[in-house]
Order: sequence, then C-alpha cells, then structure tokens
Amino acid sequence: MTGTDGASTAVAVRPTINRVAVLGAGSWGTTYAKVLADAGREVRLWSRRTNLARTINTEHVNLDYLPGITLPSLLSSTADVEEAIDGADAVALAVPSQSLRENMGQWRDVIPAGVPIISLAKGVEIGTGLRMSQVISTVGRIDPARVVVLSGPNLAREIAEKQATATVMACTDHDTAVSVQMASATDYFRPYTITDVVGAEIAGTGKNVIALACGMAEGLGLAGNTQASLMTRGLAEITRLGEILGGQAATFAGLAGLGDLVATCSSPLSRNRTFGVRLAQGMGVDAAQAAGNGQIAEGVVSCRSLRDLGLRHEVHMPITEAVYDVCYRGSDPVVMVKSLMRRRFTPET
Repeated sequence: MTGTDGASTAVAVRPTINRVAVLGAGSWGTTYAKVLADAGREVRLWSRRTNLARTINTEHVNLDYLPGITLPSLLSSTADVEEAIDGADAVALAVPSQSLRENMGQWRDVIPAGVPIISLAKGVEIGTGLRMSQVISTVGRIDPARVVVLSGPNLAREIAEKQATATVMACTDHDTAVSVQMASATDYFRPYTITDVVGAEIAGTGKNVIALACGMAEGLGLAGNTQASLMTRGLAEITRLGEILGGQAATFAGLAGLGDLVATCSSPLSRNRTFGVRLAQGMGVDAAQAAGNGQIAEGVVSCRSLRDLGLRHEVHMPITEAVYDVCYRGSDPVVMVKSLMRRRFTPET
C-alpha cells in the first residue's frame, strides 16, 4: 500500500481464526466454546473425562455443567489434548486459575506456535502473585502479545441461553485482540477490545472477592444499601491495586471492572455470591463447597492472593482483608460487617 507521499505504508495483518481449541469443559469453557461455534468457528472442546466428551459428541449436551442447553453441531469434544489442539488457529484456556501452571507445563510443547492464546481464567496465582496471562507466558514460553484475556459480565448460563451481553478482549497487541473479537462475535455476544491486560485481570479477580462479601451481606439479610456500598467501595480498592500494578482507571469503570462486578455481585447465578450466602448462613468453607457440588468459588482463593499483593504493594484493601478473615481465620460474617462499619472516617477519594 502507498501513502499520499508515495512512501510504502505497512498494513497490519490480523490472523484469521476458523478453528479453535477450548481446553476445559466446565460451565464457562463449554459456554465460550458454544459462543465460538455460534459465531461459525469449528470448535474442539477438551474434557478431562472421556465419558463427558462422549456425551457431548453423541447427545450435544454437557449435563454436568450446562443441563438443558443444546450445543451446536460445529462443537465437538475429545479427551485427547493433542487431538483438540491439532490444526487450531487459536487456543482458549478454561481451567481453574490455580491449576493453570500445572496444565501449561503439560501443554506448552503441543500448543501451536504463533496462535492467539485466550485466557478465560480469572485469578492471581497464590505464592507468586502472577496474573494468569503471566503464568501462561512464563510457563508456556509464549509471547505476552499473543495472550488475550477475556473478561466482563460473563455469567455462563445467561450467555449459553443467548441472553445479550458485552465483554472485553484485552491484549497488548491490538490486532491480536481484534482477531479474537471477530472470531467470537455473535448477535448476543458483543466483544470490545482494550490493551490494558493488567487492569482487566485485576478487575476480573477482585470482583469475585467483592461478590463473596455481597453474598455474605445477603445471607445476613442486609439489602440494597449494604450491597451497593460494598460494590462501590470494593471497586475503589480493586482500582487502587490495579493502578499500582500498572492498570488504567478507565478499565475499572468499564465492562471488565464495573460491568463484571455488578453481574457477579448481584446475580443468584454467581457462584461466588451464592458461596458468600452459605458462609453467612453458618456453613464453613468446606461445607459451602460441598453444597455447591464440590466447586470452590474463585473468590475464596482470590481473597488470599489479592491480599498478598495488596500487602506487598502497601495498598489498603479492607473488604478483601475482611473476606480473608472469614475464609481463612474463621471470623463471623456479622463481625466482618461491623468491622467495616467501625473503620476510621476518611474522605471518599
């Protein structure tokens, strides 16, 4: 292409994504695989369990995580990672945050070189303080510019039912983000792009912690004012941490921040909110987990890893600290609320 001065102008070439491997057949992995198939992509969904992969292929349902949802014909499943990844133009990672390191160590030699890697996990690794994109890059030996973080109001069941939502694709390389955006767009799933990966990941991690606090407030019979206060002040402390780490304040006011926070803190479909309700009703962490079919709420782990980051960077995070006290020190949720209300008075900003 030639510019107006006669000089040659480079044109960015965005990779075309036609076939996608989604590694992880839980509710969100299966839902995103369905979105991709509805967008016209050929999708191979990897399941750890052979019987689940067989059921998805023969009955086009994932009864364990999305009962009642019919999966598209363009979506197939396999328990063989290499088969899932073979020929893929992009790979989406949908395993729990704290198992990502182990999985990446097993998969890095079979993931195709140069393809976008889409991170669906929301969390910060305990001990290292690494965000999920950093785990992917370091363990998988993958260029960070290839890692696209998907975040936003992503309640899996609603999206699987084709209820309209917007989301964010965050990547330091804009063209890579756009390629995943175009591959994922449907008439019910509208992706936007940003380059603030740090902000998107800290927002996506922190909202689970605040949702636990809101769930506890709900379980204690505290209504709209309390929960709105927790959301607002929770967003403030998450934003403080995100900015210290290099994120942008605007990200926390957008879909990855405020949008995801409101959805996760408000919806009964939110595992973290529901987990918080159970804690307030007197269940311990183990009992609350058992009541949720053995699924641990990410916020239980995230309150620990975010608290560690906050302490390391001297960021004041009182709600995160209070949730940590309930989950790891056995504090009573009633005491949690009282301790937040009795803190010293300060200006709002």
